Formats: sequence, C-alpha cells, structure tokens
Amino acid sequence: MLPIDAAAHASAWRRRHPVDKAVLGLGLTVLAVGLPAWPGAALVLVTALVVLLGPARVPARRLWRAYRVPLGFSVTGALPLLVRVGGGDGFAGWAPGGPAHAGELLLRTSAASLGVLLFAFTTPLSDLLPRLVRAGVPAPVVDVALVTYRMSFLLLDSVRRVRAAQAARLGHTTRAAAWRSLGGLGATAFVRAFDRAARLQTGLAGRGYDGTLRVLVPQAAVSARFTAGSVALLGLLAALAFALRGPLT
Repeated sequence: MLPIDAAAHASAWRRRHPVDKAVLGLGLTVLAVGLPAWPGAALVLVTALVVLLGPARVPARRLWRAYRVPLGFSVTGALPLLVRVGGGDGFAGWAPGGPAHAGELLLRTSAASLGVLLFAFTTPLSDLLPRLVRAGVPAPVVDVALVTYRMSFLLLDSVRRVRAAQAARLGHTTRAAAWRSLGGLGATAFVRAFDRAARLQTGLAGRGYDGTLRVLVPQAAVSARFTAGSVALLGLLAALAFALRGPLT
C-alpha cells in the first residue's frame, strides 16, 4: 500500500462521507485557483496546512513526502517566468514583473495541491470509487478503476520482491549488472502482470461475473453540520481575500 493510501485509511476523517471531504478539500482547490493570488491563495495554503496537520491528523513527515512532488513541479513552472527571451536588451534578461508573476503562480499551484492532498489523505479510493456509480458514473468504468487500483498494489509488491531478490544476488554491484537487472525486472513485471490479469479473469468467470463488481462500502451519511461549516469557512476565506486584496510585492 502506498503511504498516502495508508494515511487515508488511518485518517481521523476515515469514516466521514466523501462528499463532506470533497466540499472542503476540492473547495479549497477551487478558491486557490479562482481567488486573487495574494492574499487569496496564501490564505488557502495556510488553511489547508492547519486542517491537514490539525483536525485531519495527517503526519507532517508523510504530508511532506507527498507534497514535495507537486511543489517541485510548481517551482519548475514558476522559474521560467523570471526571465524573458528576446527583446531590445539582448538575447535574454529578467522579465518585467517576473518575480510577482512567479510568486503568484507558485502560491496558486502549491495551495491548490494542498487542497487536493487534503481530500486524498482523508479519503481512500476504496470508499470513493464504489459511490461514483450512484453519482452517475457508468459501472464498467468504476469496475475498471477498482481493478486497476488493486492490480497496481500487486504489481508494486512484485517489483519490490524482484528488486530485493536481485540485490541479494549482487545484481546492482556494477553499472552493467544494474542495467541487466533493470531489464530483467521489466520483463518479469510484464509477465507477472499478464499472469495476474488472466487469473483474475478466470476467477471472476468462475464466480458468475455479470459485468458489475459488488463490494462492501462503509456506511456513512453526509454531515450537514460538517458541510455547512466547510462552506462557511470557504466563504470566509473568499471574503478575506477580497477585503485584503493588494499587489504581490
């Protein structure tokens, strides 16, 4: 199981309905994109961090390990805004207003990423996907997503086991050995994936599969109090953003 999935299953909000968490987490993401970058996105970023580390009880180290990937993309996307190519002053130079534009982009993307992570760290996919059928998503699409989700963990476990076996046989001692081990790892993972898919198909056929995977979904009801509080918090953030709106310096 991936660390983010393990954190979602152990979350303090594990038993809450996905709609409750979607209103808050995805609502923060929408505000990060739609509000003025300063101070709107900054307020969203701070709020998301407080909720993640506070009521949601997400471990800080695990949050950082997941957050550093989108943060790296955000920084990479913001850096080109600092320079301009061409113009009368030479081939390249500092872009007018570049730091402000880069800061706005960095604030928006990093805050939006935290909103998505808030939903991901508190909502296991095994709770979310079966409920999508009730929301109108075709059942075959949900079934494919469920099977892919399950197969991903099995494939990652197979890769981990093969790598451990290769390391025990000194398969990574030299560069040439590492390349050979990598090729063997890819071939083994490919064969095992098809083998597991064939066995899964045989198993489903033997159990009378009729086109729909029936799974047990934890019982949970949408909390009107939690949803109303989330909407009130989002409204407060929007009001503060427009009241304190100013240039990013």
